[in-house]
Amino acid sequence: MNCKGNIFYAMKNKKVAFLIIFSALVFAACSQKPVNNANDNKKVATAETPSDEIENYVLIETDLGNIIVKLYNETPRHRDNFLKLVNEGFYDGLLFHRVIKGFMIQGGDPKSKDAKPGQMLGDGGLPYTIPAEFVPSLFHKKGALAAARQGDNVNPNKESSSCQFYLVQGNVWNANQLKMMEHQLQKQFSKAQIDAYTSIGGTPFLDGDYTVFGEVVEGLDVVDKIAAVQCGQSDRPLNDVRMKMKVFKK
Repeated sequence: MNCKGNIFYAMKNKKVAFLIIFSALVFAACSQKPVNNANDNKKVATAETPSDEIENYVLIETDLGNIIVKLYNETPRHRDNFLKLVNEGFYDGLLFHRVIKGFMIQGGDPKSKDAKPGQMLGDGGLPYTIPAEFVPSLFHKKGALAAARQGDNVNPNKESSSCQFYLVQGNVWNANQLKMMEHQLQKQFSKAQIDAYTSIGGTPFLDGDYTVFGEVVEGLDVVDKIAAVQCGQSDRPLNDVRMKMKVFKK
């Protein structure tokens, strides 16, 4: 798997031609070795399962401000795994190691904690995956919290990374662009998706391919600030953007 290879998806609309970044490793640990069977519960991180009636929030403190995310109860495996890692302090000191303006900000690689300047990141993780939890009503609108994963060629079941995640920035789309995307991707967007993508924006071409398990409820402006930082090789910010997390009670 070529860690530098991107897949590009191009669409044309008469006078307008635009290119959507669709990277197979944007959310994949490209050199990560095959993982254990994700359907074996012993190899999937778990926490004491919160009640589905409880709303779970996590505070992400960064060098550029704070972000609060709500975790979806409709994706319990991802919710519980994220809460477990947060409570263990796993994310404290890690970097947002890959940032693409107009697309997303990605973090959670454990190798980023002590990474040297210019070091290529994105291949770190824990020795398990999480089974995909695709829920049609949960999609890649701006602020969506989703799980990174390896590409389809080595991960046909689209199982999620143990720890790497991304927050969507995305772009605002018009109705014609979404119709063309539906045709190209052979999918149909719901009214809720269309309303979101034509107003606040997002990355609709990722829907159904990566598990969305939460959303930003406070701090979208911080996502924008991080997305705007200057980056170098492999889309790593030139100035480190570190994170610290804790469970947040609203």
